[in-house]
Amino acid sequence: MGVERSGKGAGLALAVLSAVAFGGSGVAAKPLIEAGLDPLEVVWLRITGAALVLLPVAWRHRGLVRERPLVLLGFGVFAVAGVQAAYFAAISRIPVGVAMLVEYLAPALVLGWVRFVQRRPVTRAAALGVVLAVTGLACVVEFWSGLGFDPLGLLLAFAAACCQVAYFVLADHGSDGGRKAPDPLGVISFGLLVGCLTMTVVARPWGMDRAVLAGTVDMDGEPVRAWVLMAWIVLVATVLAYVTGVVSVRRLSPAVAGVVACVEAVVAAAAAWLLLGERLGAVQIAGGVLVLVGALVAQSSTPAAAVPEPVAGGGGAVAAAAEPGTRAGERQEA
Repeated sequence: MGVERSGKGAGLALAVLSAVAFGGSGVAAKPLIEAGLDPLEVVWLRITGAALVLLPVAWRHRGLVRERPLVLLGFGVFAVAGVQAAYFAAISRIPVGVAMLVEYLAPALVLGWVRFVQRRPVTRAAALGVVLAVTGLACVVEFWSGLGFDPLGLLLAFAAACCQVAYFVLADHGSDGGRKAPDPLGVISFGLLVGCLTMTVVARPWGMDRAVLAGTVDMDGEPVRAWVLMAWIVLVATVLAYVTGVVSVRRLSPAVAGVVACVEAVVAAAAAWLLLGERLGAVQIAGGVLVLVGALVAQSSTPAAAVPEPVAGGGGAVAAAAEPGTRAGERQEA
């Protein structure tokens, strides 16, 4: 029991740290975009810089290319490039608040994946946490403030949500005990390399105004060196965020980690308030509290016992679900 609690507590701390790191990316990216960089160019710089930082890690885990090529390809295309590209394309057509709310339907979609695709049990606490977090998120982004919904924009935002589901599901790949789980650092480093190649095709960065990165940009009236913001985006909002995020999914579960990730929206709103002068209203503050409550309710849940189903050869998901309240990474070998 002590091992399980300590593992879950560490997982929660890592999930919150990941959400905080991810949440700070928008505040750092906005001044760069306002200075003349295209949003997709910022995404390309972000992913490419992180891929270069983790290149030695990718070389160390080069065996994963042979062992788990589809996992690496899926993580890079969907969990790295897909989320970013779809989200930025969505906000070019619909309000940012609406796009963010649609994207953060991902925790509910993760629960659906776990329950109906993986056929693993979902607790009431986890489901309640999703409802509370999504409701609070709706208040944080004030999605009702923009009602001119563009169908393609909504579709792109939903695509971002689906890509975020892929992030949580692929981050958890192999941790059910069926096979040896791939090293999370290896998955992240190769995922960033694949994402870099994908975004190069999408962003076409060869036309980028590189002079922006050499100068200063305006952050709520204060001049800030552009390269400092870019370094923050690469090292903290990407490398640190992905590493802590994937490890937290291994220690918690895709469903629980997905709900805790909603804290990212609260962090983004609070950072914009402090650093960009974008004030929060009473409804937004109340919504932020509701998101935190939902995250805490979800992480306090433990998997319900599953009824084993006869599967030829033995299924990894069934074997993992047969032991209530325990994840593969938290079991002690005899």
